[in-house]
Amino acid sequence: MCYIVCMRTTLNISMPPQLFRKVESVVNENNYSSVSEFIRDAIRAWEEEQLYQSVLQSEKEFAQGKGKKLRSLKDLM
Repeated sequence: MCYIVCMRTTLNISMPPQLFRKVESVVNENNYSSVSEFIRDAIRAWEEEQLYQSVLQSEKEFAQGKGKKLRSLKDLM
């Protein structure tokens, strides 16, 4: 059996009251258990968007002839 130790780091952020009210509203409307859960989810969504944009950029470059078809893992070298 494998146990994963999950260490957390505390991050304090400041934001204008107007923005904080929006965050609280989203937390309540979407049944997040806490602001922290919402922020973690937002960061994960941002990471997914970055990956998606990277794929789109790669597809664009490939369409412009800048890519290379990989036939095996050796082609990565």
